[in-house]
Amino acid sequence: MTLLCSDPTYWDLINPMQGLEDLSYAEKRHIPSRFLRIKDDRTTALHVMHTPDPNVPFDLDQIAQYALIFGRPGMENTWQGIVVDFAYRMHWQTIFGFALCRALCANSAGKTTLVCQMALVMARLGLYCEAINAFNKVYDEPFAAQYGPQLTITQVHIPDDKVRNFSDDDAIHILLYNHILVEWVDHAYTYGVVYLEQQFHHPTMSLDIFREVDDERLEHLRLYRPPAAIPQWDRWRELTEEDHYHLMFKRAEESVAGLFSEADGLYYYIGMDPNVGHLWKRTPAHGTMPSIGAATNIALTDCKMVDVTAAGGPTTPPITESKPLPAATNITIEESAKTTEAGRSQPGKKTG
Repeated sequence: MTLLCSDPTYWDLINPMQGLEDLSYAEKRHIPSRFLRIKDDRTTALHVMHTPDPNVPFDLDQIAQYALIFGRPGMENTWQGIVVDFAYRMHWQTIFGFALCRALCANSAGKTTLVCQMALVMARLGLYCEAINAFNKVYDEPFAAQYGPQLTITQVHIPDDKVRNFSDDDAIHILLYNHILVEWVDHAYTYGVVYLEQQFHHPTMSLDIFREVDDERLEHLRLYRPPAAIPQWDRWRELTEEDHYHLMFKRAEESVAGLFSEADGLYYYIGMDPNVGHLWKRTPAHGTMPSIGAATNIALTDCKMVDVTAAGGPTTPPITESKPLPAATNITIEESAKTTEAGRSQPGKKTG
């Protein structure tokens, strides 16, 4: 934003909400050449924005920029859980939660289901910590989280015939199997809350599920205090100069097509805290605690190393007090799947 305001031609720049008829004017006079490319027909256009590299899942800035232009609220392919305000700022905690889910999920028919259940786990403070405590009671070797900057991530593929039975219990075990830090899941709490909020705005499945989860979320808020955010992955991401030009062209395309994502999507008021008590898209919850279903068979795909330093985050986890909570169930691994651990052997189960 500083770059834009220091540009003396900025005040003459067209409004991003105006139509295509003004784009030629903007292209000739106001868009710096560093953001433009020459097409085969010798006309100029903005540089192509590539999709985030799945092999670099924690490149948060690339994920944020792509989500802002192609997946912001109200668009046909909204990236659920990422909060955007009316200044087109995005909250880093929600981008981190989205990136964590994306890193653990293989592209398959069950991807949407897995991400949904992962987000619902993140929305309930203490749930993952309770699962770790249950894990430590069952296995001889206590749970040990992975340390950065290099992590070994085993992505999950859900067979098509098992997608409907995938539960939050299974999502917890994907986190356990990958030895994900409690602090990371706690940090993604905002992502889980915004995911719930967006579901009450534009539901993708029965609201009964989300009501039950939100009731439990409120119950957990009475027991646990929201954890302090990891400083390197906190606060709002401001709109960049490049974002502005891409957004200007994208909004013009939508205007010609008669689309207006800001009218349909859930945008936050500037200065509004996305970490709310009661969701502002539903009435206060008065339900019972939901029961957790049985685990389903899931297959773990090949492991891969990911670098978390691309996100500018810490190389070692922050020191926080662990908070004591549903019993873990075992992940069933297909024989063909590779299950290399992060430098440690699979703990042996207690007997007798």
